Amino acid sequence: MRFLLTSLLLFPLLINAQPLQPQEVQIPMRDNENLAADVYVPSGCNSCPTILIQTPYNKNLFRWGLPLGIAQNLNNSPYAFVVVDWRGFYGSAGALNGQPNRGQDGYDCVEWIATQTWSNGKVGTWGPSALGVVQFQTAREHPPHLTCCVPVVASPQTTYETYYPGGVYRTEYVEQLDALGYGLSTTVLANPYDNLIWQSVENGSWYPQELDVPFYLIGGWFDHNAREMWDFFPAMVQNEPTEVDHRMLFGPWTHGGHGSAAPGTSQQGDLDFPAAEGWPTDKAVEFFAYHLLEQQNGWQNEPRIRYFQMGMDQWQSASDWPPVSQTVNYYLGSSSDITTSLGTSGTASYASNPSDPSPTVGGPTLNADLLQGPYDISSTVESRFDYALFETEVLSEDLSVQGRINVKLFVSTDQLDGDVAIRLTDVFPNGESIIMRDGIQRLRFRNGFTQANEAFCSVGEVYEIGIELEDIAHTFLAGHKLRLLVSGANYPRFDVNLNNGQAMYTAGDTITSTSNVYFGTNNPSRLELPVVTNVSLDEAHAENNFNIYPNPTTDVVWVEMEKAQSAKVRLMNVLGEEVLQLQASSSKLQVDLRGFSQGVYFMEVETDNGRSTERLVKY
Repeated sequence: MRFLLTSLLLFPLLINAQPLQPQEVQIPMRDNENLAADVYVPSGCNSCPTILIQTPYNKNLFRWGLPLGIAQNLNNSPYAFVVVDWRGFYGSAGALNGQPNRGQDGYDCVEWIATQTWSNGKVGTWGPSALGVVQFQTAREHPPHLTCCVPVVASPQTTYETYYPGGVYRTEYVEQLDALGYGLSTTVLANPYDNLIWQSVENGSWYPQELDVPFYLIGGWFDHNAREMWDFFPAMVQNEPTEVDHRMLFGPWTHGGHGSAAPGTSQQGDLDFPAAEGWPTDKAVEFFAYHLLEQQNGWQNEPRIRYFQMGMDQWQSASDWPPVSQTVNYYLGSSSDITTSLGTSGTASYASNPSDPSPTVGGPTLNADLLQGPYDISSTVESRFDYALFETEVLSEDLSVQGRINVKLFVSTDQLDGDVAIRLTDVFPNGESIIMRDGIQRLRFRNGFTQANEAFCSVGEVYEIGIELEDIAHTFLAGHKLRLLVSGANYPRFDVNLNNGQAMYTAGDTITSTSNVYFGTNNPSRLELPVVTNVSLDEAHAENNFNIYPNPTTDVVWVEMEKAQSAKVRLMNVLGEEVLQLQASSSKLQVDLRGFSQGVYFMEVETDNGRSTERLVKY
């Protein structure tokens, strides 16, 4: 429930308002069970498209506010909403006939909606996390009246490394899933090696070729599903039917689940991204308007991928991911240096005490008791003495990366086993060390994750390991530093290695280990950075740059273009409908908004050089 309460921050709630009063219904399933659902129909709706939401977190919570900017203004909605409790959860707790097939349940819900008198037969789906995964499962069943889907911070793919990245159990993640009612820990812990069970799970959750309606995937750089989303989306595009165009929006957001940060909020951990505020709602509204309302709002011109370049705090667009980049080696060296030159050989040591592990602070966590997102770890993790630290000099120019960073390390330990946990941070001029990426590798699994691959360490022997970090689009700005911490733990994000080489995830004696990171000519430990050298605004913005201010505004807004030129200025509402058109003949234009309702708009400027759009909020 705490998860959904934060997810509801995707749209505004009216604190002192009374809850909505939906029609409560029972939707029949093919096996004669029924699922509990709330139906919200705007007044005057005789034939409306519908947004279907399937949730394991209690449909009643949506009575305090519907998504997509509707909140409690149901009668202003162009859509009906149907919110359904999953089989076995809350209002549908009694529907437990066998192993649930949530895709089939979704199919039955979609087709039930299409038979209702208030439905025009068009059904779209929306929802974050688990509410997003079920949309893939539903679409896989091909319900005839399913029109489009918007999964947020979600992917259908599950692999061994989803639960054991680098061979290490994701403690806080699975514990939080247990707290939410999924009860996965017993099964996951019973399978600590990559085996036939995991291969079956992976094969069963990989079906991009079966998704034949348009999807709009919305993800976040600090979400724990980022890797799976970037793995799955290209396969969706490769397999999409001719008439289907999948799209992706990726911003500087966390998964949500606790605190105030969620996809679309400005504040994320210790960082603020006002240029990305509200985009998951606004762009989803455009998507639905195009597909469900058949509004000609230009959605067909939306780029395949729109992503946020952190550091520069700018939206970019791309047709493929990652964009063209050059892999540049940044080598670890003496004096804790990270440079592009391979230096003198040496070592850096660190100890790891399983009884006092290096703590998790920030990152792509899920547990409600942990900080989530980009947090400063200088006074917590870095105030300890159980890590090796490497960093660049203060950057003299921006360093922009797009894609997956690979970390190659040469290490040894004085015990049979151990973990190598890494954290990559952006060090600000004021000394804050903001965690941007993390990863881990269990040494016994350095050759692979099957039981046959398991190999314990010999004292003092040097091993080469590789840790691939999550996708990222970030610019380490001039005046900042890039920092790498190497330690033996990151707990409870990852389970603690007892360092004794015995059975994992059981009680037993713990051993404090001492490990070494080797660097230099013979052991070139390094960061392999996907560097881009010409990061600029969106292609359209680069050719036709303009600013709007003040934003937000209460009455008037100024449109200021980079140079004097003739331009067509259009104002559109969130449905993509044009509500105002003006002609500019100079570099500056005043637009009077005093007669317009409060809400979100889009300002489009079109010149001979192209067309670009900015989001505008009127209070």
